[in-house]
Amino acid sequence: MTLTTSRDNTRDDPRDNDIAESLAAAVTEAFENSTPIAIRGGDTKAFLGESGSAEQSLDITGHRGVVSYEPGELVITARAGTPLADIERTLADSGQALAFEPPYFGDAATLGGTIATNLAGPARPFTGAARDFVLGARIINGRGEILRFGGEVMKNVAGYDLSRLMAGAFGTLGVLLDVSLKVLPRPRAQVTQRFEQDQTAAIQNFCQLGRKPWPITASYWEDGTTYLRLAGASSSVSAAQKSLGGEMLSDDVAFWRDVREQQRPLFTDAKSLWRLSVAPATPVLDIAGTTAMDWGGALRWLAGNDDEQGIRQRISQHGGHATVYRGQASSRLHPLSHSMMAVHTRLKNALDPAGILNPGRMYADF
Repeated sequence: MTLTTSRDNTRDDPRDNDIAESLAAAVTEAFENSTPIAIRGGDTKAFLGESGSAEQSLDITGHRGVVSYEPGELVITARAGTPLADIERTLADSGQALAFEPPYFGDAATLGGTIATNLAGPARPFTGAARDFVLGARIINGRGEILRFGGEVMKNVAGYDLSRLMAGAFGTLGVLLDVSLKVLPRPRAQVTQRFEQDQTAAIQNFCQLGRKPWPITASYWEDGTTYLRLAGASSSVSAAQKSLGGEMLSDDVAFWRDVREQQRPLFTDAKSLWRLSVAPATPVLDIAGTTAMDWGGALRWLAGNDDEQGIRQRISQHGGHATVYRGQASSRLHPLSHSMMAVHTRLKNALDPAGILNPGRMYADF
């Protein structure tokens, strides 16, 4: 069974409150009947985490449209069901962009799904994560109550920052209705330099470059080649390019899009794919499989290895964590420690006391 709503993609549609109230009423009914519900958007990120245990779904794709956009203030507020492509086109018309460079993983990607999974692209270590740009949010909690957190300014420190807590919660803490984001101007110039070097040299290079005042906005290594993207003012990009040397990549926009959307052969040909998060200076991991590095060495992609126990044991030795993107595992997200699970559980109980929102989406018992 699917609960649906619909609306036109208009900025000031008077039906907006009716749709929000309709969604809230559906959650209230589910709360009163202890009926688990799965929150559905574009489903482009359904492969992340667990499949969940809810049989009834709540479709939020009809709750769409830009609520407000102030280019001069670098702030946009949009409804959760708004296609990500619509938001980025609106920003591009004013020479601005989402600085965390979110991956789509499909044309139907929505703002809500992007924030719920806290996904960011190659720019993540240089500009920030998705949650770092969340200024405020309007949500429906597990009781069906509509709540608003944060606002539309950076200096908002009153109370708990629950709006950013929604980022990465996979919809387990609330149904996102609207999200306010800080945006940034698009860079005036951009080039990508490539260098031939092995993985050990690349890790050392990434660490050294982190101490340089150069406008690096992405760093990636794959199959013996390092790629560094420079973006910003034309003068600073040109100066850094001369200092770095290397060979300029001819079509770097397409290249970074393929990295972000996992369209490189490493990703598309892999039957099993792990996302390994470690400290950037972590040496080459002694794990079988094909490896690529993003985020200046902090993010390692591992393809062709389905040894869950061995991978997680090895990653834990380096203080990191491992997430399954493709393939099977007893837990697709990295298992939490007992103390961390206790914190998550307390938050869940506070915002969703009946446990009806996306149960099992992150962890089987959460």
